[in-house]
Amino acid sequence: MPQTGLSWGRVVAGHGRHVLVETHQGQRVICHPRGKQNLAVVGDEVQWLPSTDEGTIEAIEPRRNLLFRQDELRTKSFAANLDLVLIWLAAEPEFSEHQLARALIATEAAGIGAVIILNKSDLKESFNRAWNRLAPYRQMGYLVSPMSLKPQDMVHPDAPPSNLELDLVTPPLSLLLGKVTLLLGPSGAGKSTLVNGLVPNAQALTGEISKALNSGKHTTTHTRWYWLAHPSDPQVKSALIDSPGFQEFGLQHLNPMQLTGLMPDIKAHAQECKFYNCTHLHEPGCGVMASVGTASSKTANSDSPPLSSDQIHPLRYKIYKDLFDELSVKRY
Repeated sequence: MPQTGLSWGRVVAGHGRHVLVETHQGQRVICHPRGKQNLAVVGDEVQWLPSTDEGTIEAIEPRRNLLFRQDELRTKSFAANLDLVLIWLAAEPEFSEHQLARALIATEAAGIGAVIILNKSDLKESFNRAWNRLAPYRQMGYLVSPMSLKPQDMVHPDAPPSNLELDLVTPPLSLLLGKVTLLLGPSGAGKSTLVNGLVPNAQALTGEISKALNSGKHTTTHTRWYWLAHPSDPQVKSALIDSPGFQEFGLQHLNPMQLTGLMPDIKAHAQECKFYNCTHLHEPGCGVMASVGTASSKTANSDSPPLSSDQIHPLRYKIYKDLFDELSVKRY
């Protein structure tokens, strides 16, 4: 419970040190942290102190989790107190498997479940190639689901576009019910189409938030919280957090020896290693190296020989080695 004089709120948007806090009554107010210790992110529950027309964040409630990325220069937080991360990919443009692997490692490290959606299933040839590239992730136990969302359905060149309406109770979107979900993925994959389909007034809400945080010294928000309405049960509270597309996903907050436990296909064979502190790079009797398959190390496609369920795809092993080397560089 908030201390005397303080109010409770949830951060629903923000950029840098300025955030938008939503109260129990649904009111939204711009807040600033008091000192460097109260830097809040979307999803945080906070105690804040009202001022003339804004407020200050006095305390952040303990987080269940926090998803973030970190490179050599800075740390970028996505959101806190998440139930699920929805990694949104598309058949076109081609996604980076290295970035996908990094995002999944970050979710594993934060203890958050992840689901992979592959959009644009109507692009048959491109979709089949992309779907085959995701085979190792299905074998690891990740849920990978196809999707086909189009932003507009034009019946005539001069006709206005029809509104895209998505049913939240239809799989795989039913996974979002009752959860706080972070939408994560590269630009151009159709994330905005999903948001606009699930939140009819998303553009208006985004405009209001941007206008608020862009007034005066504030900057436009990059991450946004949207409430999702259940079609038949208003008591079911669900939320979707939209995040900007990213080109890099640093994992500098991790130790290279942590990678084994955060990559399910590597972890599955690590217990077969001769040495308990095996790096899976050069040691004799390494169960991981012995389990690497012989399929194409570039892009898995329909012509690649299938791997058995107990093999590690060579591209996945290459990603492991690259990350191990990257995280082994001493940072001062």
